[in-house]
Amino acid sequence: MERKTRRLRSSTVILGGMGALAAALTSCGSEPDKRCVDRNSYDAVNGYRVVDSSDCKGSSSTTGGKGKKNRDTKRADGQWYYDSEVSGRWADYGTFDKSKAADRGGFGCSGSSGG
Repeated sequence: MERKTRRLRSSTVILGGMGALAAALTSCGSEPDKRCVDRNSYDAVNGYRVVDSSDCKGSSSTTGGKGKKNRDTKRADGQWYYDSEVSGRWADYGTFDKSKAADRGGFGCSGSSGG
């Protein structure tokens, strides 16, 4: 049996390599991964309980009567939690500080950014 090997053209290899490099470099400017968690739900084993993102929208103050009513009488104290490890409905090892999440960086990222 004759085995044929497929040879990639150099242009395909170059374009693929440039795409991977572009993705790595632009990942620095992208938003960090975030989850909405209940700050009052911390558990030493599991971390913070992940809640609906609507609990993190807006500020901590209550707005006027134009929202839908929550079924629960107790509302979660939601806050965005960045770059965490997620296991089921729990998130841990992250940060509440978005700028610190962005500073963790990845390939090609510098420690600080302007602005």
